[in-house]
Amino acid sequence: MSQTTPTFRPKQKGFTLVELVMVIVILGAIGGTVAVFMKAPIDAYFDSARRAALTDVADTTVRRISRDLHRSLPNSIRNPDNGSLQCLEFIPTKTGGRYRAEESAPGNNLDFSIEDTTFNMLGSNTTFAGLPIPADQQIAAGDRIAVYNLGIAGASAYEVGRTGVVNGVVSGAETAITLTTGIRFPLASPSKRFHVINATEQVVGYVCTGDGTLRRYTMTLPNATPASCPLAAAVVASPVLARNVASCSFDYIGPDLLRNALVRMTLELTDSGETVTLQHEVHVNNTP
Repeated sequence: MSQTTPTFRPKQKGFTLVELVMVIVILGAIGGTVAVFMKAPIDAYFDSARRAALTDVADTTVRRISRDLHRSLPNSIRNPDNGSLQCLEFIPTKTGGRYRAEESAPGNNLDFSIEDTTFNMLGSNTTFAGLPIPADQQIAAGDRIAVYNLGIAGASAYEVGRTGVVNGVVSGAETAITLTTGIRFPLASPSKRFHVINATEQVVGYVCTGDGTLRRYTMTLPNATPASCPLAAAVVASPVLARNVASCSFDYIGPDLLRNALVRMTLELTDSGETVTLQHEVHVNNTP
């Protein structure tokens, strides 16, 4: 009599579809609850990051403008306004010096009674106190010379014939400067000073173009006082200093006998609903 061996059948384990659906529903409920509590701090983090970025851009922008203003030719700042646009213009300088007022050799002084073509600067153009002067601070051909700029009619560096163009420079114990054409400067400087305007940046301006950008543009001399700020199309190729600009304003308060000039700037930047407004003041030395 034969005996049949029983067949081994392993016990099966797993999830039923009902159990799986329940797990999904529970995890969804937990995830939704966690998301509600996490959304606010995450949104706050991104908002604060946007505000920090806007603040950094605004601060960098006004500091850049401030550095430029500190090297502006005395009494050359102007801020035309055509209502919808705001801009600020000035003449930047690269260096300066003192001219020889009393003649020690034929023609080596700056003569204000004639259209003079050459004069001596007291000191060297290449060294100071035994140290070399950086090339970008040396007087070079093409630069312009301004003397006692008062920013008024007849004594404004913006006008035709009020600045002389450098033709050649010979450095030594005294530096001989030759101009391309003779010029009769309107007024002598009480301190015998002159300023040098860079050939490549004769007039610098900043304008909010109305398209969300703040641009830095350059122009050449002579340059009549504009009736309004340049439009976006006129400065479209100029470098962008800041984006996301909602508005900006420049206010120039000229000097009097008791104080120097003051430039007040307000810059408002907006990004994804976050807005940062920065106000900054720059004191300008307008002693010509």
